[in-house]
Amino acid sequence: MTYEEIMQRLEELGTEQTKRIFMNHGVKEPYFGVKIGDMKKLVKFVKKDHELALRLYDSGNHDAMYLAGLSINPKLVTKETLEDWVRKAYWYMAAEYTVAGVAAESEYALELAREWIDADEEMIAVCGWSTYANYVSIAPDEELDMDEVRGLLDRVKDSVHGERNRVRYVMNGFVMSVGTYIPALHAEAMDVAESIGKVHVDVGNTACKVPLASEYIKKVASKDRVGMKRKTCIC
Repeated sequence: MTYEEIMQRLEELGTEQTKRIFMNHGVKEPYFGVKIGDMKKLVKFVKKDHELALRLYDSGNHDAMYLAGLSINPKLVTKETLEDWVRKAYWYMAAEYTVAGVAAESEYALELAREWIDADEEMIAVCGWSTYANYVSIAPDEELDMDEVRGLLDRVKDSVHGERNRVRYVMNGFVMSVGTYIPALHAEAMDVAESIGKVHVDVGNTACKVPLASEYIKKVASKDRVGMKRKTCIC
C-alpha cells in the first residue's frame, strides 16, 4: 500500500468515540482516532517498507506515527532518526510507547536512554526512562549494568515525588520493570517500591490510575514470573 492509501485507511478506521478518548489523554490534531487493535491490521502493509514507516511518522498525524512505531524494523533505525522521533513525540503515548519501544530494541537503546533521562524537556525525559524500562524487559541480565540500574533505582527513590508529572509515572514504571524482569535486583526494587509508596500523577480527564509498584511486583512474584523476559516491547 502507498502512503496515501495507508492514510485513507486510517481515516476510515477512525471513530469519533476514540477521538474523544485520545483528546482527553492529550493528543493534538491531526489524528483520526484509530484503536490500536484496528491499527495493527495495517502493520503487514507497512512492515517491509522502511521509508513508508518513516514517512508515516513524519506526517505528524498521531495514528500514522503510532503505526510507524508498530511497523518499523528497530534494527534498521538510525540514531539520527530516533533523535528526530523523540523531538516530535509531543505527548506521553508517543514518548512512552512508540519511540521508547523502538529505541529499546535498537542498537542505541542504552546510549539514548541515558541521554534522554537527563533531558530538560519532559517528554524526552519520559522517553528515556521508558526506553530503559523496556530495555531491561527484553535484554539478557548478563548484558545489563547492574550498578547503573541500582543507581537509577536510588535516583527514583530520592527524587520521584519532586519530578515532572509524566516523569513520575515512568519512574514508577521503571521500578516495576526492574522488580519483575531482573531477579538479582528484585528485592532492591521492592524496597524502593515500598519506600516511594503511591506516586501521584495528573492523568487529566481520564479513568487511568497509577499502579502501586509494590503491589504490582508482588503480584508478578506470586505467579512465579519474576525474570521472565518479553520477546518484544513494541506494542
